[in-house]
Amino acid sequence: MIPITTFVGQRVAVFGLGSSGLLSAQALMQGGAEVIAFDDNEKSVAAAQAAGVTTQNLRELDWSKIAALVLAPGVPLTHPTPHWSATLATKAGVEIIGDIELFCLQRAMAGAACPLVAITGTNGKSTTTALITHLLKSAGIDAQMGGNIGVPVLRLAPFAPGRAYVLEVSSYQIDLAPSLKPTVGILLNVSEDHLDRHGTIENYAAIKTLLVAGAEQTAVIGVDDRYTRAAAERLERAGRQVVRVSVEAPLRDGYYAEGSRIMRSVAGKAHPVAQLAGIGSLRGAHNAQNAACAVAACVALGLDLAQIQKGLVSFPGLAHRMQQIGRKGNVLFVNDSKATNADSAAKALASFPNIFWIAGGKPKTGGITSLAEFFPRIRKAFLIGEAAADFASTLEGKVPYEIDGVLSAAVDAAARDAEASGLKEPVVLLSPACASFDQYPNFEVRGKAFTDLVLAVPGVAPIA
Repeated sequence: MIPITTFVGQRVAVFGLGSSGLLSAQALMQGGAEVIAFDDNEKSVAAAQAAGVTTQNLRELDWSKIAALVLAPGVPLTHPTPHWSATLATKAGVEIIGDIELFCLQRAMAGAACPLVAITGTNGKSTTTALITHLLKSAGIDAQMGGNIGVPVLRLAPFAPGRAYVLEVSSYQIDLAPSLKPTVGILLNVSEDHLDRHGTIENYAAIKTLLVAGAEQTAVIGVDDRYTRAAAERLERAGRQVVRVSVEAPLRDGYYAEGSRIMRSVAGKAHPVAQLAGIGSLRGAHNAQNAACAVAACVALGLDLAQIQKGLVSFPGLAHRMQQIGRKGNVLFVNDSKATNADSAAKALASFPNIFWIAGGKPKTGGITSLAEFFPRIRKAFLIGEAAADFASTLEGKVPYEIDGVLSAAVDAAARDAEASGLKEPVVLLSPACASFDQYPNFEVRGKAFTDLVLAVPGVAPIA
């Protein structure tokens, strides 16, 4: 745990007592703050009390004596309406922050030479975060990984000279981290998401851009959508060090993908800096973008290209993100359960030519109509969950399909049809383009269920 000493002797309110909120309370207490915590969930309040945290209904608090409100990232700050605790804090002129801000304040106070790489974007954050961490570790650097990727930031090892931190940061977290100033900030992409939290895509894009706007050394920006291109132009005009990345076209200055190679161009003169051929964990154009951004970040931090290439080759990938599970003969099984929207599923569909596609779940706005360009790659679709009927309507007359309803039936049917297809390398791909909440508590549980079902198919050999 990182003790937070920046509020020593002061009273701090904490709302939201899930894992990050409870840890924030404990880190503040360990650093000498007086913490008063609360949650709308009685069980969470009881758990905090059992952990030794003082709790009180914040409606009854004297806000004039509160130094800050630490808000859990999932608690509404502005849209659709501010949470009542945020409203009370705002009326009292109390700053509202989150656990990432606590980390940043403590990092600034510690003064240790601890490089910080912070990554955001609609898609690819987790893979890029894990890849950069892997590249740093493979080069012998003590790299701590956390944030939105699953390890709360304050659970990481305390600041020490030479220790680096790699954080995945969501728009929710950026909203609550006004002093986020990474050594290298990365903005991968922006597409429609979380509008229930931010109101409009323009607001969402503006919040994402704050992460790279605060970068102390280098802002690495994927420029393959209009929001990120505009961000790169604005920051460059403001005199910031901007490194552009594209997987759609060569750049005069920046990093871009050329086949399986990552190229770096300076004033129009390009040379290869990394090779992705044969790295299954980095298959597809979306992973080329992730890798190019990771390479750019590591070069900015001083790693040499030989170290970076060695790390790329040994990168195992992340569970539930284009994860190769096993093979049965020439049939490859891929778990992309993290693809909870159509834009994310598009990345997987673009990566294989002969797909037996398992899709569906709790639908999101727009369905799969935007995936029409990939329909020729799909040999057959196996539809599950609440979205099955709507997806079937979209696929009608364009892609053969069957409605299986549940994942177990879809895996059995897809494995059977892929094996019987006679194709060179058919791929059974779980890339749902939907949330999981109709049948599973989260995408991780859904992906684990898929993995277990695949490995139970007779004759499937797991891929380590």
